[in-house]
Amino acid sequence: MRTSIVDLVYSDSLAALTAPLPQPIVVLTERLVSLIAAHPGLEGKVMMGWKSVNFRHGAAGHVCAVFPHQDRVSLYFENGRLLAQGDGLLQGDGLKKGRYLRLGPGDDIPVDAIGILLSEAIALSA
Repeated sequence: MRTSIVDLVYSDSLAALTAPLPQPIVVLTERLVSLIAAHPGLEGKVMMGWKSVNFRHGAAGHVCAVFPHQDRVSLYFENGRLLAQGDGLLQGDGLKKGRYLRLGPGDDIPVDAIGILLSEAIALSA
């Protein structure tokens, strides 16, 4: 059964994951998780051991994860090195496989660019 966006964003597990974090990071995490969870075919799951919300696609497998930190939120793309750089948004050239987008409190979420990156990540992995 697909996890609804509302269930994921307002789940006890997401609240537990973000509880020790500053409120602006909690809000940013919830907004980013909502955006990704709304993408067709993706299902999210809070992974307490990884301190992340991981997103899978039925055909593509693990696509990305949201990692909230004390001062930022990172959106990690599993096969990010294969993706276009999202208008220069992706970082992590030293990583073997993945790339990430780093957002801080007050940053605008690049909704369109993330949508394109998600679609590209799914297409490349499916």
